[in-house]
Amino acid sequence: MPKKFADKVALVTGGASGIGRVTALAFSREGAKVVVATDSNISGGEETVQMIRDAGGEALFIQCDVSRESDVENMVTKTVEKFGKLDFAFNNAGIGPDGKRVPFVSIANMTLDIWQRTIDINLTGVFLCMKYEIRQMMKQKYGAIVNTSSVGAFKAVPGFGAYDASKAGLNGLTKVAALECARHGIRINTICPGPTRRTLLMDYLTSARPDDRDKMPNMIPLGRLAEPEEMAEAVIWLCSDSASFITGHLMPVDGGMTST
Repeated sequence: MPKKFADKVALVTGGASGIGRVTALAFSREGAKVVVATDSNISGGEETVQMIRDAGGEALFIQCDVSRESDVENMVTKTVEKFGKLDFAFNNAGIGPDGKRVPFVSIANMTLDIWQRTIDINLTGVFLCMKYEIRQMMKQKYGAIVNTSSVGAFKAVPGFGAYDASKAGLNGLTKVAALECARHGIRINTICPGPTRRTLLMDYLTSARPDDRDKMPNMIPLGRLAEPEEMAEAVIWLCSDSASFITGHLMPVDGGMTST
């Protein structure tokens, strides 16, 4: 059976683990050459690339801090230098309150550093990625971009002020980008994951709040947490020709959480 992304090139940020890693592997299984980018978890990013190569795929690792414009420009430039084009981009890098990397803190007690770092990575980082991805795709007159938002953009959680604001802003940014790029043949959408297993955010969050491990499934109408593969399937579909008439869409992949 022919692979749907044969001869295509996909870029995945935050590809060192969790949803990013699983989606990078999914792109490769469908025949795409994959660029895996991450900032601090270099060993994880390189491991993702090796997993793709071990399975017979072609991949490149690039270290990139998405909040730094020079890093992002370099990431897209190296992608095109290596593979000649950029068909798909999955802007997945992000951070959120997990009790380890970012503390749970109320707005009244939040430091400007916590606010700024969250906005810099989750919102400014996606803006910068789209800026340079779109420029390349406009030259090609085609492309598909998927951003990772969150159910937090729709359902507020105390202690998640900066995170929820960054994801709500990302949803607005996605819609504007989709309108600006439609006439250039570029589609831009967003997935809004619910709680997902085997991600750093979920692992750290449930370690910091052990009671949430048992309570969380009860918040989800389908009664369970998502698997990273379920997010990857949504991304692959949004990039595929099956979704050729979909742009500016905010897709909850949340087991029904945003329906309540």
